[in-house]
Amino acid sequence: MTTSPIPSSAPDAVKRMTAAANDFLNSLDDAQRKNASFEFVGEERYKWAYTPIDRNGMRLREMNDTQRKAAFKMMETGYSARGSATAHRIIELETILGEWEEISDEISQWERNTDRYWFSIFGTPGSVVEPWGFRVGGHHIGLIANIINGEQVAILPLFFGANPAEIRHGERRGERTLIEEQDWARSLLKSMDDAQMKLAVVDAVAPADILTTNIRAVDPDIAPRGIGFEALGDSQRTQLVALVRHYVTRAADDLSANYWRAIEVAGFDDVTFAWAGPAGVGEPHYYAIRHPRFLIEYDNTQNGANHIHSVLRDYTHDFGEDLLSAHYRESH
Repeated sequence: MTTSPIPSSAPDAVKRMTAAANDFLNSLDDAQRKNASFEFVGEERYKWAYTPIDRNGMRLREMNDTQRKAAFKMMETGYSARGSATAHRIIELETILGEWEEISDEISQWERNTDRYWFSIFGTPGSVVEPWGFRVGGHHIGLIANIINGEQVAILPLFFGANPAEIRHGERRGERTLIEEQDWARSLLKSMDDAQMKLAVVDAVAPADILTTNIRAVDPDIAPRGIGFEALGDSQRTQLVALVRHYVTRAADDLSANYWRAIEVAGFDDVTFAWAGPAGVGEPHYYAIRHPRFLIEYDNTQNGANHIHSVLRDYTHDFGEDLLSAHYRESH
């Protein structure tokens, strides 16, 4: 599939990201800076994961308070205010997950700690000649920013997860994370009549995980199609568009505005919504929203359907590949 590059000029975002990335690097000593820095060209930039594995980069555990503040400030330049708050809440869940596993006598191979998040810089922040970027990774956080031509920004893939999705012990019992991602999709499904439901529900059993996992390039046909936009009523279409916009606006306002304009140009006529698994609360479930431009995937199947994965992927814009292709064609 070929699509034109996203109109991604975002000079204010570039200024924020450049200042924050340089502040972060300048807060590090020489050994730390070497640990945090990578060439832009190469395979490392494409490595991301949402599982609790170790990563390359500078880990929060090895930072002092000043460095941590600088690291998080850099992270926040990629998110909207809501996205930033969600990211911090997801990180906080690591402590709660560790407590729950202890209460439940579950022995995990993973250490649950809020300092197991890694920050990496690719290339030279502020360069207007060569691309550069940064990455923030850890359990259930996936943020990859790529800056091209000193003014264009790509922020995809963009991943959020939550475990537990609903806290079930302690003072914060009942608190939920990624509420809209779950409730809005279920509300859309339950608004359908029998004929629509037959089209939308593609399997009685949900897959164990999002189908795209953390692969580098997404096959447009990897996810099920489900019900088409034309088969939905007006209010249902409004619900589906709102859900898509909710995923897009995880990114910083100027970045999400650019992406939303590209989606509006493409239109929603070819969008599909697919659901797998039961519709009931607490039952393992999955959904996918397919568009000629992008794919949204969500699952909540693990840990008694209390463990969410959700992601926005773009077939050509992930890692800024469309912008980079145009950059290299014009430069060379």
